[in-house]
Amino acid sequence: MPISDYLRAVRAKVGHDFLLATAATGLVFDDAGRVLLARHSNAGLWLAPGGAIDPDESPADAVVREVFEETGLHVEPVNLLGVFGGPSFRVRYANGDETGYVMVVFECRVLGGTPIPDGEEVLELRWVAPDELGGFAMSRWATDLLPALVASRGRTLIPRVTWRPKR
Repeated sequence: MPISDYLRAVRAKVGHDFLLATAATGLVFDDAGRVLLARHSNAGLWLAPGGAIDPDESPADAVVREVFEETGLHVEPVNLLGVFGGPSFRVRYANGDETGYVMVVFECRVLGGTPIPDGEEVLELRWVAPDELGGFAMSRWATDLLPALVASRGRTLIPRVTWRPKR
């Protein structure tokens, strides 16, 4: 589903103006250690499956739902890899909406299902070895962070802090 009823209602009030939203993203690995990338319909960029967290939904439930909706895979979050945000997580959609995401990223394992793109948000899916990540046109956050997240598999990656209090 491209946009939830909740976000549609918020967008009706704020228009295309910048909106901060929370999202859950799943780094789904296969038995060979490859990560699942999805080519999204917005700009055709590759990134990990995920999306906005709905009201009253936990981030873990959201990642399970989003991965299933976009890929047809049933997954289980097995590790919290980190929580990220900032300029690299801003997206301008084709309709003019601008959204900045605070993204909760989970490592996930596949419980079942067959990887099939939903054909609406996700146009193509591909299992990618860690050393092949550089060969894909990715969003800014994915380019900046995905190689480190894939390399950190099994352990939490602490985001680098850039803000300091003024003295």
